[in-house]
Amino acid sequence: MTTEREAWLKLTKEEIIDPELPICDPHHHLWDRPNDRYLLEELLQDTRSGHRIVQTVFVECQSMYRKDGPPEMQPVGETEFVQGIADQVAKGKYGKTAVAAGIVGFADLSLGAAVAPVLEAHMAAGKNRFRGIRHISTWDASPAIISSRHPPKGLLLDPKFREGFACLQKYNLSFDAWLYHPQLMELVDLARAFPGICIVVNHIGGLLGTGPYDRQSKEVHNAWQRGVAALAACRNVVVKLGGLGMPRSGFGWHEQPAPPNSTELAKAMAPYYRYCIEQFGPDRCMFESNFPVDKISYSYRVIWNAFKRIAKDFSPRERAALFHDTAAKVYRLQTKRK
Repeated sequence: MTTEREAWLKLTKEEIIDPELPICDPHHHLWDRPNDRYLLEELLQDTRSGHRIVQTVFVECQSMYRKDGPPEMQPVGETEFVQGIADQVAKGKYGKTAVAAGIVGFADLSLGAAVAPVLEAHMAAGKNRFRGIRHISTWDASPAIISSRHPPKGLLLDPKFREGFACLQKYNLSFDAWLYHPQLMELVDLARAFPGICIVVNHIGGLLGTGPYDRQSKEVHNAWQRGVAALAACRNVVVKLGGLGMPRSGFGWHEQPAPPNSTELAKAMAPYYRYCIEQFGPDRCMFESNFPVDKISYSYRVIWNAFKRIAKDFSPRERAALFHDTAAKVYRLQTKRK
């Protein structure tokens, strides 16, 4: 992230709300890209900003792939890289946060049954931390919806993809689903076809608010709500509450003279996150940072304050689920809450 953006983020300062609340951040990345570095040092700067982050889960981002070997095996390099960081942190030199206590990698499920050796390689590389696969399926007909990945239309319905998807159950691996809200019924179909595989919906199902989609239009809102409600009826599906800081969501926070504060964020986000909680229940919902992607719109300190404002009326048990326990259960992490 540029120094200008970092300076912009510092324009909004807040005290930490409920600093002792244990948090598992179930969705962050690590990468080193041109003019965009987010590695252990940068992550720790965020997780040490005042909230009690006890564990994190790394989610694939095409980082540090192997440079040689079979193409299908190259993503295993990312798991090797993150496992190395997690082992380093586990020695205790970097504080109490268990960074990458869970690892979600990428394997091309379109390989069908031939993906099995790739899954086994990830599990070997991730040792006791590898938990699942994310195979992004974000597709939209509009050129205004820009994605860094270019999956084919209808990927989740493809028979070969589903053949590979079925392999996840054999290895007790979960599936992180990143798609856009007009595709949610495709994910519903997948969830119904494979009730034994845990599906983790990223970023409340990819609500779009740019291009041909007006987030505030009744049509867009209703379509998103229908998809969320249908997914909630599938007991093998859980949802991550986050991701609205991405520009494609249409809030425009990244273009403001100063970053939004947590009160402003909570007011804007609450209708979406509370609807998910209403449909799924706290035991199937987890707040996520989606950093550094969402860092374009707000700081780590501010977004977790916003989440705490949104959840302030929930019971202690429900708050524990939303901020830690659901993520720990889904990703099968050793509890670090006490």
